[in-house]
Amino acid sequence: MTKKNSHATVAAIQTSYGKDMDANIAKTIDFIEQAAQLGAQVILPSELFQGPYFCTTQDERWFETAYPAASHPCVVLLQPVAKALRVVLPVSIFERDGNHTYNSVVMLNHAGEIMGVYRKSHIPDGPGYQEKYYFRPGNTGFKVWNTIYGKIGVGICWDQWFPETARQLMLQGADLLMYPTAIGSEPHDSSLDTATPWRRAMQGHAVSNVVPVIAANRVGLEQGLGAPQNFYGHSFIADHRGELVQSFGAKEEGVLVHTFDLDFLKTHRSAWGFFRDRREDLYTK
Repeated sequence: MTKKNSHATVAAIQTSYGKDMDANIAKTIDFIEQAAQLGAQVILPSELFQGPYFCTTQDERWFETAYPAASHPCVVLLQPVAKALRVVLPVSIFERDGNHTYNSVVMLNHAGEIMGVYRKSHIPDGPGYQEKYYFRPGNTGFKVWNTIYGKIGVGICWDQWFPETARQLMLQGADLLMYPTAIGSEPHDSSLDTATPWRRAMQGHAVSNVVPVIAANRVGLEQGLGAPQNFYGHSFIADHRGELVQSFGAKEEGVLVHTFDLDFLKTHRSAWGFFRDRREDLYTK
C-alpha cells in the first residue's frame, strides 16, 4: 500500500489593492495562478482584499459592500479557480448575514466547494482600525478545515496577536496556521512601527505549537478613507522553529511558497511535549 504524501506546499500573497473589487479579484487570481505554477496547494490572500481597508474611519457607505458568504463576488469568482488549479483558498470577505456583518474567511477546497465560514473572533477598535463599527465579534468559534493537503487553521489579523487563537486551533488538530492580515501605520503615532513585533508574535506561536505559520499582509499607501494608511507588508512563512523560511519586505508584491513535511512536524510536535505537559486543570481563564 502506497503511503500518502505528507508534504504540503503553501503560499502567501503580498500585494496592494484599490477601490475596484473586480480589479482586486482579478489581481488576486493572477497571483494565485503564479503560486500554483510554483507548486502551491494552499494559497493565502490578505485580509479583505475585495477593496481598500475601509476601517480607518466610520462611514456607513461601506456596509453596501458586504455580501452573504455564498454569493460574495470574491467567493463566487474564486471557486472555479480553486477547482481548476486544485488548490485550497481561504477567502477573506466582508460578510453579511441578515442584519449582521462580519469579517470572515470562507474556506474553499480543491474542488471549489465551500467547506465553511470562520468569523473573526477578536475585533480591534483604535485609531486607523475602527473595526467594531463594521463587524460583530465572530460567533463561529475557531475553525480548522480538513483538506486534502492537511488540516488548516485560520485566524484573521487581530486574532494573530492572541496566543489563545493559535493554541485553540492546534487543539483542534491544525497542521498549519494561516493569518490573512491588513496592518500598517498607526495614524495617531507616526513613529510607531509594529512590523517587527507583529512578526515576532506569530513566530512565537510557531515555536510554542511546533507548527508552520503563514501570514499574508497587503502593501501600499491607501488614501481618501480618512487618515492615510501605509500597509507595511512583511508577509512571511515561518517554520516550526519560528524561522522565516520565506519573507517579503515592506514594498514587494508577489507570492511566497514553501513546502512542509506534515508527518515530520506531527512527530516532532509530540517529541517536544508541549501538548503532553499541558495542565488544563490550572487554566481556568
